[in-house]
Amino acid sequence: MGRSRSVTFQGPAGRIEGILQEIEEGPPARVAIVCHPHPHGGGTMHTKVVHRAARALQLSGHRVLRFNFRGVGASEGTHAQGIGEQDDVRAALDWLGSLHAGLPATLAGFSFGSWVGLKVGAADPRVDALIGLAAPANLFDYGFLKGCGKAKLFVHGTADTIAPLAAFEAIFAEIAPPKRLVRIEGGSHLLADRLDQVEAAIVDFARGLISGVR
Repeated sequence: MGRSRSVTFQGPAGRIEGILQEIEEGPPARVAIVCHPHPHGGGTMHTKVVHRAARALQLSGHRVLRFNFRGVGASEGTHAQGIGEQDDVRAALDWLGSLHAGLPATLAGFSFGSWVGLKVGAADPRVDALIGLAAPANLFDYGFLKGCGKAKLFVHGTADTIAPLAAFEAIFAEIAPPKRLVRIEGGSHLLADRLDQVEAAIVDFARGLISGVR
């Protein structure tokens, strides 16, 4: 397991705090960003699923940045209904890109963070892979994925009552390939007692990105 360190970078609403996770040996093959769930529900970069997703990407050869959206923790600014938070994601991509120009990026997000992050990642040419965890298709419009030909992994609990799986399955059918949906049997929205399964799904997908299997 590689080391981690606290970092700060400039966002459009002020300073943003984050955690940068390094791979154990050698240069990274890819970089990744993981976005946290809604702050009004207590979401931060320390949320368990966010932490485990970042670890899975790190173990798979990514240099990973997870960060707090504006107004969360020590990140400056105030909540901006997901619109300003998309600018935070772009700032994170800019900062991570300044460390590793030219490396392909994976954009991952959990719940609200999946809508914010994937919307940016689908349009940004620096990003070639997307990971959506418990994507709330009943609350946000994921139509932007219908024409997105980037590699995509979605992980969803079958017992999710906040973002029901059926709502996501309805849009999943219309999402452009390549795509993969991993259903976590009995998993709630927080996936708290299924974290090993979530991590395994991400590791499998992320290692495929590095080996060229999508």
